[in-house]
Amino acid sequence: MTKRKFDLAIKRYTRLIEANAYDYRAYNNRGIAYLKKGRFDLALLDFNTALEINPDFTLAYINRGTAHQEMGHYDLAVIDFNRALALDPNNSMAYNNRGFTHALWGEYDRAERDIWKSLELSHDNIYALNSMAELFALKHNTSEACQWLQKAIEKGYNNLRYLKTSRTYDNIRNSDCFKNIIKQLEIKKRQQARRN
Repeated sequence: MTKRKFDLAIKRYTRLIEANAYDYRAYNNRGIAYLKKGRFDLALLDFNTALEINPDFTLAYINRGTAHQEMGHYDLAVIDFNRALALDPNNSMAYNNRGFTHALWGEYDRAERDIWKSLELSHDNIYALNSMAELFALKHNTSEACQWLQKAIEKGYNNLRYLKTSRTYDNIRNSDCFKNIIKQLEIKKRQQARRN
């Protein structure tokens, strides 16, 4: 989604909120648009409001945890993912996101346990497959990281910009296997663009 699309989404959800101040889903969705724009302060306000209206809204805890994670507030992120899991113990994304937070925090054993749990609950979760790749990249295990990343891409993960810029891949960025995966994904995206 481009910046303009996020701005349009924010306007659309703002209109919904103006029509119904208790629409917790609209607050959550506007928060996601702010999150994607990098406006974490505004995203947190919207996720907080969604949770004030509906304290059992699991998705808002996951999204607020992601905002905290993006801001480097790993302790607050883990608290939110724990709350989401207390409400929905089989939520694959909550396990994945908590695991990824642990990886960023340098708690690799906890990270691996959570990401594995996410994959047990949803073995085709492309984000968990990518998180596992990032975990092994952080641990300087290039071949394992590339194997997980290849699986993620085979299942449909295609965020090329993220792969090229995320610091989680810095340890393996110059490896042949990582460069080959990026090249393959670039070719695949060009082919898809020509078909559309």
